Amino acid sequence: MAVFEKVQDIIVDELGKEKEEVTLETSFEELDADSLDLFQIINDIEDEFDVEVDTEADMKTVADLVKYVENNK
Repeated sequence: MAVFEKVQDIIVDELGKEKEEVTLETSFEELDADSLDLFQIINDIEDEFDVEVDTEADMKTVADLVKYVENNK
C-alpha cells in the first residue's frame, strides 16, 4: 500500500470522513481538523511509518504530509 493510501486511511479513521473527501489536494482546514485531530493523526502516522513528524513543519494539505513522510521514512 502506498504512503498516500495509508495516510488517507488514518485520516478517514480519525476524522470520520469518506475516502473521497481525502485527496492529496485536500487541506486539513477543509477537513475541519482541529489541533487535537492533527495531533492524533500525526501520532498514528509516526506509529505506522516509524517516523518522527516535525510538528513545526508547514503541512497544510494531505500532500504536504505525504511528502514529509516519504522524505523522512
